[in-house]
Amino acid sequence: MSMNQEEMAVKAENEEKKLVSITEAARINNVTRQAIYVAIKMNKLKAKKDTTRWEIHLDDLEDYREQKYSRTKSTFGGELVFDNKKGYFSVNQVAKMLRVPPQKIYYATRSGLLKAHRKGAAWVMHENDVKEYFEAYLGKKNTSEVTG
Repeated sequence: MSMNQEEMAVKAENEEKKLVSITEAARINNVTRQAIYVAIKMNKLKAKKDTTRWEIHLDDLEDYREQKYSRTKSTFGGELVFDNKKGYFSVNQVAKMLRVPPQKIYYATRSGLLKAHRKGAAWVMHENDVKEYFEAYLGKKNTSEVTG
């Protein structure tokens, strides 16, 4: 084998190491295999089919991960929807903070117990409103008793 052929073989081997299967891509991204298939079908993730199996280059997987939609990065009117630094939180974030199910937070917003407003399709709550709700409804145990 000449030096040029050897170099080409090493280069090809290195490139091959950078290729992963659908299963490996799903494991790396912590998603299901189906999510990877959908990303490929929607042309959000570059992949090549080598006779019977899909191969994804690690660089393409990294590009996909950087471009992937994330609620924490979503914007409305040019501003972050859930800007935690400014005290704005999502229903799920508030539920985690208060250690209650998200359904309880949705109910509190619908019934007017917790002030919230919409930014696009998302409910957004300010930390001051969350604190008021907590103190008024969750902070102290209900001490009313039924007497008879």
